Amino acid sequence: MASMSTLFIKTPYPFHSFPKPSHTHFSTPLKLSIPLSTNKKTHQKLRISSGLIDPDGGNLVELFVRESQRDEKKKEATSIPRIKLSKIDLQWAHVLSEGWASPLRGFMRESEFLQTLHFNSLRLDDGSVVNMSVPIVLAIDDSQKNRIGESKKVALVDAGDNPIAILSDIEIYKHPKEERIARTWGTTAPGLPYVDEAITNAGNWLIGGDLEVIEPIKYHDGLDRFRLSPAELRKEFTRRNADAVFAFQLRNPVHNGHALLMTDTRRRLLEMGYENPILLLHPLGGYTKADDVPLNWRMKQHEKVLEDGVLDPETTVVSIFPSPMHYAGPTEVQWHAKARINAGANFYIVGRDPAGMGHPVEKRDLYNADHGKKVLSMAPGLERLNILPFKVAAYDKTQNKMAFFDPSRPQDFLFISGTKMRTLAKNRENPPDGFMCPGGWKVLVDYYDSLVPAENGKVPEAVPA
Repeated sequence: MASMSTLFIKTPYPFHSFPKPSHTHFSTPLKLSIPLSTNKKTHQKLRISSGLIDPDGGNLVELFVRESQRDEKKKEATSIPRIKLSKIDLQWAHVLSEGWASPLRGFMRESEFLQTLHFNSLRLDDGSVVNMSVPIVLAIDDSQKNRIGESKKVALVDAGDNPIAILSDIEIYKHPKEERIARTWGTTAPGLPYVDEAITNAGNWLIGGDLEVIEPIKYHDGLDRFRLSPAELRKEFTRRNADAVFAFQLRNPVHNGHALLMTDTRRRLLEMGYENPILLLHPLGGYTKADDVPLNWRMKQHEKVLEDGVLDPETTVVSIFPSPMHYAGPTEVQWHAKARINAGANFYIVGRDPAGMGHPVEKRDLYNADHGKKVLSMAPGLERLNILPFKVAAYDKTQNKMAFFDPSRPQDFLFISGTKMRTLAKNRENPPDGFMCPGGWKVLVDYYDSLVPAENGKVPEAVPA
């Protein structure tokens, strides 16, 4: 499945890639408009600038209440109608609050929703276009709509009824579920994970408005130190004087094929004249489907990859991208790329079937494996981002390591799918030497061991490792 965004940077001083409990930042200046292709005929003239890529709309939109106003806003939240947020709703509030969806200023009103659904983009007041391919909306039911009545504000609260945010100048409009599903996923087949989790049983109305988040959203799961906001990432890139930032998104454990793609990208950037390229290893941290490895285990596995030297800790930064996962293929991959622009990345690595999944009913992939990278190269609003399609990596039996696939000797290569990898780990079998670092593989085996049913027949919940 897709891996998408990565950043590296080399510094004269040691840097622990995993953020310390205090805080961590990056820095990167550069802008480039050429594909990293081995075909010289496709190369265009390289343009390099000394600053970070601008956020969409020109400014990073952060939607936090000033600290001096927090008590006042909490008090206000007790006097207006309330909407309880689901876990996914809270994740989207987090995404909006930190500016990942800049220039959005809150949950979408109908005009923004329709532009997203039909054009995969938003037209700004100055006539410019920014990419926006997935709706960021908040659903309510009939009873909630009635309770809101004529109020122009609502309070958003978490599962414990703690006020999270205030939504102002609200607009309530019909939730066209079937159209939303069809246009986002290209199918209304039953069994789409995000649809089942967040749309099917959601309310028949959507509520949009300007969002004011009372204080930064934290999850208290031991991983908050990894959740760097776009502003924090930009500060770190600047502090490190990076002249290129390339992002790699993933929602799976890192094997040596992924590492090959990342290190080879950095090598090529250096060959092109960049001196300080940084990898942003940016795992998705919001909702994922049930059979994906949970975030806490993935983060532990990523840490072992750096500890074992598969990736260079001095040139890699690991941070969590808080977005939920749609598994919407070429539509969703645009969102993944757009969000990384707002964090300062000007290169985005895209591979086979990014953000895709198997068809929920039929035995085939839901999306064409090549369409994601093709769509990114044409998508409105992503013209400033350099899309880096990568070559296919597989296990080379002649070298006992992951290598780029050579079509002239296909018999020498072994493709180890995610399903095969999970099966080996579940059975406590080792993959071929050189597929994944030993420390990282042990984490994966430990995770599947944790799912073995206890004597009472119940599968224990995965806990932070």
